[in-house]
Amino acid sequence: MNIAEHTISELTYDKKNLSKKTLLALYANMLKPRFIEEKMLVLLRQGKISKWFSGIGQEAISVGVTMALNSEEYILPMHRNLGVFTTREIPLNRLFGQWQGKASGFTKGRDRSFHFGTQDYNIVGMISHLGPQLGVADGIALASLLKEEKKATVVFSGEGGTSEGDFHEALNVASVWQLPVIFCVENNGYGLSTPTSEQYNCDNIADRGKGYGMESVIVDGNNILEVYQAMTKLVKSVRETPRPILVEFKTFRMRGHEEASGTKYVPKELMESWAKKDPLTNFESYLKAEKILTDIAEVEMKEQIRKEIQDNLEIAFNEAPIVSNVEQELKDVYKPYDYEVVNPSSETKELRLIDAISEGLKQSMEKHDDLVIMGQDIAEYGGVFKITEGFVETFGRGRVRNTPICESAIVEAGMGLSIAGMKSVVEMQFSDFVTSGFNPVVNYLAKVHYRWNQNADVVVRMPCGAGGAAGPFHSQTNEAWFTKTPGLKVIYPAFPYDAKGLLATAINDPNPVLFFEHKALYRSVRQQVPADYYTLPFGKASILQEGNNVTIIAYGAAVHWCLNTLEDHANISADLIDLRSLQPLDKTTIFNSVKKTGKAIILQEDSLFGGIASDISAMIMEECFEYLDAPVKRVASLETPIPFINQLEKQYLSKDRFEEELLELLAY
Repeated sequence: MNIAEHTISELTYDKKNLSKKTLLALYANMLKPRFIEEKMLVLLRQGKISKWFSGIGQEAISVGVTMALNSEEYILPMHRNLGVFTTREIPLNRLFGQWQGKASGFTKGRDRSFHFGTQDYNIVGMISHLGPQLGVADGIALASLLKEEKKATVVFSGEGGTSEGDFHEALNVASVWQLPVIFCVENNGYGLSTPTSEQYNCDNIADRGKGYGMESVIVDGNNILEVYQAMTKLVKSVRETPRPILVEFKTFRMRGHEEASGTKYVPKELMESWAKKDPLTNFESYLKAEKILTDIAEVEMKEQIRKEIQDNLEIAFNEAPIVSNVEQELKDVYKPYDYEVVNPSSETKELRLIDAISEGLKQSMEKHDDLVIMGQDIAEYGGVFKITEGFVETFGRGRVRNTPICESAIVEAGMGLSIAGMKSVVEMQFSDFVTSGFNPVVNYLAKVHYRWNQNADVVVRMPCGAGGAAGPFHSQTNEAWFTKTPGLKVIYPAFPYDAKGLLATAINDPNPVLFFEHKALYRSVRQQVPADYYTLPFGKASILQEGNNVTIIAYGAAVHWCLNTLEDHANISADLIDLRSLQPLDKTTIFNSVKKTGKAIILQEDSLFGGIASDISAMIMEECFEYLDAPVKRVASLETPIPFINQLEKQYLSKDRFEEELLELLAY
């Protein structure tokens, strides 16, 4: 139903047993964001702030919802929820500094508007993609559930955002896991210029709650008392009986999507009818009629708020502009982490790669009682590769969680757990399936510390690689997608010993780590591995063989292809470098070797263009050019998707071409 077809009822108030103090607080908390917005629109026209997304006419929702929560409960607002930030009493000079790109803001000038969060006020802001917000709320609510804190988590979306797949995934996960999260949808009529009739084909968004098996409520979003009373009741109920609830607030957007877009697409009569339901002016009239707000008190309150706004604007305006600093910019991409060396004991046992990963994961679960692992079929079934077999019996279903098929929401839930101070390991059943969760990996996990100093303590396990005739959707080795993205760490072991120690480090590291595990090596490679817990450092390559004539660089299964080739050519004197860590990369070991040998060849399983080999080759050319006796060679798989049938897969892979290319380089 189009918003224009809704019956726009008059606002009627019932204060019930609310005190005068609460009623005046509701009014004052709506007044402040309204006055700020009116001032911001002036400043926007003067070019003193950047793009602005107005919430004028929707203040009752932000204020009523926020006041219904305790200050320690997380709330995840959107870009029209200024009232959330002001009701949580964030200093206005910091908000103004944020919008002006000043250092006093929350993102050091790196992001704008409400694209930030703050642990000091338990607020987690949005990113432009909208949908990930919902799954992050799931993770925060999951942490509350596991800690038995009796807290509710509230997350906002607009009606346009409910068209995204993340909305479906987040609500489904919350319902399946019975998480204490309240999904608040502000149905304000338009997604930019697209009316609700073109966004969804049902009467109410709240009707979708039935499909997710959750309660749903419709609230008049312009009625501050209805919002506050309804949310207070729901929040108290969710604290005592954890479960998700979908709340649809009917309201209207009185300004453009952002100021530059205007509102010409809105029928004049519709705008005028909604203007009569202004949540602030109507409530002000009600309070005066009930003799709760006097004319004198109104004037004093408005003068005080205007003075607070002006005083804080002066502070923000007088703050010096940010001075760019390359060192600081690079430093803030990752949360600082002091690697802890844990040396193993002398006791070892022979393990396959798959056993080493399983054992390393289990020992990390024992070490970190706040570590949660999530993935499809990982509980009783033990995962498709049986890496987590027996885990649920040892650690319980709270920490070993089967997930629906919803990679995006589970990565987001991992982010939410990190915000709540917990660790997580997310298993992609196959690395190929990370595409379904690509957005939160590269746009949320990777950027969150740089943006507002919040780390993403998430490890994404990535079973990958060809060799099993599994075809284009179960065989990719897609590490280059992530080494390109600042903020992520990428690890790719080739041996059981490395896999176990590096996985322990990945889980200890408070930054997001993509941990690649080649499926063809799971059961084919064996090694003596320490029995107890130990760590290995990131950014440190392993030199498997030493020689003088050529530097061979590889990682993953390609390392074993190199070893096989060298076994067949005992006369080749080569440095064989197993990178192990792709981001960070051990450039020192690479450069030192190339300077010694004068020749370099890089072997990767991935196709050639845009891969790791290309970047390493470029770095060698830039740093070691005067030492080279031949062009740097790259050897990679065909520029095609990975085929299924064995003879085609064999042709695709770079394995059999490596020997020829190596000999050609040596003969140069």
